[in-house]
Amino acid sequence: MNILVTGAYGQLGRSLRRILENDPEVSAVFTDADTLDITDKNAVEKAFADSSFDIIINCAAYTDVNKAESDEVMAACLNTQAVGNLAAAAARHGARLIHVSTDYVFAGDNSRPYVENDEPYPHSIYGRTKLEGEGLLMSLCPEAVIIRTAWLYSEFGRNFVKTMLSVGAERGKVAVVSDQIGTPTYAGDLAEAIVTVIRADKWVSGIYHFTDEGVASWYDFAKAIFELSGMNSVEVAPIDSVDYPTPARRPQYSVLSKNKIKNTFGLNIPYWRDSLKVCLARMNNE
Repeated sequence: MNILVTGAYGQLGRSLRRILENDPEVSAVFTDADTLDITDKNAVEKAFADSSFDIIINCAAYTDVNKAESDEVMAACLNTQAVGNLAAAAARHGARLIHVSTDYVFAGDNSRPYVENDEPYPHSIYGRTKLEGEGLLMSLCPEAVIIRTAWLYSEFGRNFVKTMLSVGAERGKVAVVSDQIGTPTYAGDLAEAIVTVIRADKWVSGIYHFTDEGVASWYDFAKAIFELSGMNSVEVAPIDSVDYPTPARRPQYSVLSKNKIKNTFGLNIPYWRDSLKVCLARMNNE
């Protein structure tokens, strides 16, 4: 199985690399902006001409949600145009494509978990460009798999867990939003889910949701980070979103239903606190 992974230096890309590099049945090529510019359709076509890929896993994205509000052109370039380039190449060369999207495609005003066919209504440039990428992908490569996820963290790169640990150690106290509700998701769990989709007996295209199990606010998440890290002396103060204004509007409620992906692929998804323990342990070991 020949696999192309884009965005390989990011949290999910590096988590996938840890799994796929140890699989003797897989030959994977890991690329990032410095080795494959997916915004350049000619570069994408050349990559396919040079290698025969069975599967593309697109982990690349413009993920700076706040910066996207003032950098719409680049956000659209990576989150929409680049997805179209990969989709066109996949369709032309008969490759299967897995694309990672986001909870930000939804308005965030639900009172129940979002299912895959709920109407998207993004409030941010990031969410809108990701949604447009989904649409372009499905029009060019309708047999693709889209996996929407949320609140991703890992032992790799920059993320909420590392920020909390750093700020908590430095200041001894943090103020964290308590009225935005979702699910912390360990990138290692999402990587395992993607590999399960790849290895399934039958390819079942469509849109899926994946996060870890359970529900939390960012305040709950921060409290758990310090508790499980043994940093119980750090003071965590809950604040409302209005007291922490950001350029991009965040979904107030973005819990995603995982029933479809669990039933289709037989996934057993970990509880978010259990996965946080795993991540923290790996961070300590490394």
